[in-house]
Amino acid sequence: MIEQLRRGKVSLPPLSFRFLEGVPKAGGNRRFDALVEALWRDKTAKFAVECKSLSTPKAFQDGLNLLKTSSLPKSCKPLLFLPFLSEQQLQELEQEGISGIDLCGNGVVVAPGEYAVFRSGEKNRFTSSAPIKNIYRKNSSMVARVFLGRPSYNAVQEIRSEINRRNMLVNRWDKKPMSLSTVSKALKTLEEDLIITRKDTIRLLQPDKLLDNLDDNYAPPTIKERVRLKVPQERDAIRELLIKLSQTLEMPLVVTGASSVGRYTVMQRGDLLSFYCPRLEKLLERLPGNQTDRFPNLELVETEDETVYFDARQEGDFWWASPVQVYLELMAGDKRDRETAEQMKSYILNYLQMVQQ
Repeated sequence: MIEQLRRGKVSLPPLSFRFLEGVPKAGGNRRFDALVEALWRDKTAKFAVECKSLSTPKAFQDGLNLLKTSSLPKSCKPLLFLPFLSEQQLQELEQEGISGIDLCGNGVVVAPGEYAVFRSGEKNRFTSSAPIKNIYRKNSSMVARVFLGRPSYNAVQEIRSEINRRNMLVNRWDKKPMSLSTVSKALKTLEEDLIITRKDTIRLLQPDKLLDNLDDNYAPPTIKERVRLKVPQERDAIRELLIKLSQTLEMPLVVTGASSVGRYTVMQRGDLLSFYCPRLEKLLERLPGNQTDRFPNLELVETEDETVYFDARQEGDFWWASPVQVYLELMAGDKRDRETAEQMKSYILNYLQMVQQ
């Protein structure tokens, strides 16, 4: 990035930048990454540059904090240089009175009394190449989700143990426990996104942002088979029957998020009771009733997606989907479901506030 600046490959029309030799000193022994002159017509201004090679929220915040607290070289103004700056970040820089540019053509450069330039809207050409491409989706999302059930930990190993303890398919089926390396990689991204902090303890910082990220990246479970039945029994009797079959077959059963709504909110979902299970065949052999799409009262969904079983809540011998799974399934639904999802979001945030007090 510094070499691009040196060669004059970085610009923010109508400004151009001229690289000045020598590395300017900050306060103490610390040095800035570069010194540049920004030119427009006959007007110039000097800037001390702090360069970050990543565009993560943490990298941006670290660079911003450093420029706000460092002593600047004489006649220099502060400038943050990242691969990509979002419009929101540019606005924050502008409010703080700090200039910023990126490699994509976005930037805000202010020289009071001389000029002010603000350009945004160019797309990010430097997306992350992290080992785990998306930690908010599928199995790696369990690292993020575990903080919504317990917001603080003392060590990475403790987080790994908690994830595997809450994973029903690890405890009651044949899934392998999550590895320590997977947890560590996901935690690194969560820290870069300012979702967690790792100072003293490993602690959740922004639960609302975490829920939004999980929602934005949610992928429904991979379903192998879906069967609907009309069972000649009442709802409570069906529950008791399924509990017995689950124990006899040693097969985990969890109510889907959509059917678990009533456990956490006032919304009811009708007569159809829907379950996730990893194998349908043996269960169907022992269930009374007929398969039908006309007024069914029981639905069985075959999936080995670990996230739908993760952090399931036990009530006696019965298992409900976790509040997070309920929230995500509702957010993927219609307008009424999304409105109910706001109740679930409040439920989750209120719980976290309570346990953190």
